Amino acid sequence: MKQLIGMTSITYAVKAQKLLRSKGIRVKIVPTPKNVGSGCGYSLETDGRTAEITRILSENGIRFKEVYK
Repeated sequence: MKQLIGMTSITYAVKAQKLLRSKGIRVKIVPTPKNVGSGCGYSLETDGRTAEITRILSENGIRFKEVYK
């Protein structure tokens, strides 16, 4: 199931994508849908492993807003 993680900036979105891909986690930067939430306008589209992904992001100082289901 695909989920979105709202990012605080495009810079953090790019850093997150590089970090997660280096760990074998597939993510894609996508525009945040207008009906989902606010933020920088970009989210990470994930395969649903959001608990693991948000833990990795937090441990590496990469800020994000929230998980959209």
